[in-house]
Amino acid sequence: MDHFLYRSGTLHAEDVPIPEIAAVVGTPFYVYSTATLERHYRLFTEALDPLPHLVCFAVKSNSNVAVLKVLGDLGAGMDVVSGGEYLRAKAAGVPGDRIVFSGVGKTREEMRLALEGGIRQFNVESEPELLALSEVAAGMGLRAPIALRVNPDVDARTHEKIATGKSENKFGIPIARAREVYALAAGLPGIEVCAVDVHIGSQLTDLEPFEQAYLKVADLTRALRADGHTIRRLDLGGGLGIPYTRSNEAPPLPAEYGALIKRTVGDLGCEIEIEPGRLISGNAGLLVSGVIYVKAGEGRDFLIVDAAMNDLVRPSMYGAHHDIVPVVEPAAGALAQPFDVVGPVCETGDTFAKARHLPALAAGDLVAFRSAGAYGAVMASEYNTRPLVPEVLVRGDHFAVIRARPTFDEILNRDTIPEWL
Repeated sequence: MDHFLYRSGTLHAEDVPIPEIAAVVGTPFYVYSTATLERHYRLFTEALDPLPHLVCFAVKSNSNVAVLKVLGDLGAGMDVVSGGEYLRAKAAGVPGDRIVFSGVGKTREEMRLALEGGIRQFNVESEPELLALSEVAAGMGLRAPIALRVNPDVDARTHEKIATGKSENKFGIPIARAREVYALAAGLPGIEVCAVDVHIGSQLTDLEPFEQAYLKVADLTRALRADGHTIRRLDLGGGLGIPYTRSNEAPPLPAEYGALIKRTVGDLGCEIEIEPGRLISGNAGLLVSGVIYVKAGEGRDFLIVDAAMNDLVRPSMYGAHHDIVPVVEPAAGALAQPFDVVGPVCETGDTFAKARHLPALAAGDLVAFRSAGAYGAVMASEYNTRPLVPEVLVRGDHFAVIRARPTFDEILNRDTIPEWL
């Protein structure tokens, strides 16, 4: 469920008409619904009750500080994968003891930053990282709390570019070697072993891969405790998918996911951490774009819009589907026709959809790309010197720009010409 609905024939974000935002901000722009963000967060935390738990929002899915504050104010933790994301979480007011630091390539500078600012735990991905973290922490007179991320060799049955739990993926330590590496960790002066971490992929639409992975984690936890380790938390990752099209069967609900967690690891007495991103923010956002031209081609018609692959790269990168709807609701019985929906970037890959059936549209009309709140603005670039898309947050009948579109002067002034040119 989201809070983007037609009222009197016009698409609204909560109580704000989309054309009202477009008139102030210009197109293209991202718009997020506070009510949807809050609702989706609560679905997860309710699904895990009464187990002790912390829902850590995956900052990589949407890192706007205002979005992070909405969730942080509800008690959410944050899952970060860089020093920059760590600083965004702190800027949103999230305390260090609710921040988990994941990622395969943490630098010593990032480790030091998090240790100085406070951290719940590092999810360590390799032995070299473990040794480096111990050295940094010990040099600061500290012990870094850690989970080892184990790779359970489970097929998540998702797109190959977002699968992370198979043996050939770059993530984590093979689960067969976990006891050996935990023994190493326990003997290091700058390390405090406290948890086990697993994450198998993103946009999962079936619970069975989760079950396979979590049963392996449960067995490992029992073995580690038998080895003398104190395992008080289980970080079970994220990855639960969302319906990107209204016509597809809906993925499992957070309540079903929570029941699976309770069934597989709920008897271990561990605090549960999960790291959802897409299911919290994905359907909480739209990308709104204006039609530039309707172009008749050879055997196909093109809808050329002012959003492009640099604004929303998922269709180009993953072949991903986003429902595209007119902001002004078509009249009942209006005929639809197939369009290739494309942007203005000089790449054939700048294509959002092929042969998508849409009602008749004209230059100046607005369209909305649904389910664009995750992996949208965060993956944007300024390719073709196109300014980053502004982001807007709505609460009730209020809206505010939470990241402004940069001017061309601001873009150009970031470049410098050496004196010798």
